Amino acid sequence: MPPMRKCRYVSSEPVCRCFTPDSPAEGASCGMVVVSVDELEAVRLCDCEHMEQGEAAARMGVSRGTFQRVLYAARAKIACALVDGMEIRIEGGSYRILRRRTDNGPPGKKCGCRYCARARRCCGSAPAPEIYDDRRME
Repeated sequence: MPPMRKCRYVSSEPVCRCFTPDSPAEGASCGMVVVSVDELEAVRLCDCEHMEQGEAAARMGVSRGTFQRVLYAARAKIACALVDGMEIRIEGGSYRILRRRTDNGPPGKKCGCRYCARARRCCGSAPAPEIYDDRRME
């Protein structure tokens, strides 16, 4: 039995989940390519945000090697869909939504971070300034 797949952190849910060709090529089989949400996040971080792979891997909570495999798989799927005129669907994957905390607030106030959610007061020096929203989609 394979080990359980580790959740990857993504910044948000995708706005669009389906892309279809406007005019498919003649004789092309109108197939479909499925890109997972974590694969889309890898493409977004590297190609849209212009992050280095190591920094992007840390943001997603995976090793650099895992990030590179996810990125290459996503790029290959997207390239095949564009060249062959196939539909691209974004769905599935094992991921968690990562939202950045924007304000620590004054010392002693509850700020909404995961430490305050545990009924502990945040002094602004919490080690991880993120809020996690668990989403596991298969």
